[in-house]
Amino acid sequence: MTDNFFVMDINAQTKLCGLLGNPVDHSLSPAIHNAAFQKLGLNFVYLAFRVENLAGAIQGIRSLGNLRGFSVTIPHKVAVIPFLDEVETTAKHIGSVNTIVVEDGKLTGYNTDASGALRALQSAGVSLKGKRVLMLGSGGAARAIAFALAMDKAIAGLTILGVDEKERRGLVTDLKARTSIHVEEGPLSEDWLGRTIKDNHILLHCTPIGMHPKVEESCVPASLLRPHLTVMDIVYNPLETKLLREAKQAGCLTIRGLEMFLNQAIGQFELWTGQAAPADVMRQVLESRFS
Repeated sequence: MTDNFFVMDINAQTKLCGLLGNPVDHSLSPAIHNAAFQKLGLNFVYLAFRVENLAGAIQGIRSLGNLRGFSVTIPHKVAVIPFLDEVETTAKHIGSVNTIVVEDGKLTGYNTDASGALRALQSAGVSLKGKRVLMLGSGGAARAIAFALAMDKAIAGLTILGVDEKERRGLVTDLKARTSIHVEEGPLSEDWLGRTIKDNHILLHCTPIGMHPKVEESCVPASLLRPHLTVMDIVYNPLETKLLREAKQAGCLTIRGLEMFLNQAIGQFELWTGQAAPADVMRQVLESRFS
């Protein structure tokens, strides 16, 4: 794959993008974004920065030229908000930011986890209009997707099942206060799954269950899966989780977690560059890491 790319000439005009997080050693973002920059011949480079002093890092960003944007990951997605000049509406409702755009010294926060989930569904040909969605989990990723669905205003209703009662009810309270979505909630149990799954069209799995190395785990019994369901799992390692494998066997349309991960990166790339991202190259880089 690298034979198709030129050798990047980093110079005084090179625009810098990067990742702010701790830890960052495991991140795939540098490989994804640098491949995309090279494919389009853009004078950009992306680096990962381990950040312990967030306030100092933001002060540095404001002090330096040629900085274009940053990805933000654990543990800074919420803590970074007070340091920004502006936060896009959906990201503000979610209460976390995974993307910063630097424009003439102004720092604006976005959440492309949210838009990436919607893009993943739409790219798979799934229409959200009038659909009922069952979401499993109520953590950060679930929160982003729930608000993206609510702000989109297409779905008929959302049911959230989660283990952490306080977290789950807090999310539902925020959704009801800030959006007009019809939302219900309950514990993530086989009994509640059995009662709710048949009445929904889309199942979104937003917990870590099934992630490497515990690849033979799933919180959805295979016996509950039906062909009418679209099943999306946000876990992307492995590429096909046990849930997706069993959903496919049940005749469901399935969407891999890699698709959401890819689309959140595409959203970042397009915010920073103003150009359509080379999705095929970015997908190739991602898939090569898990093959």
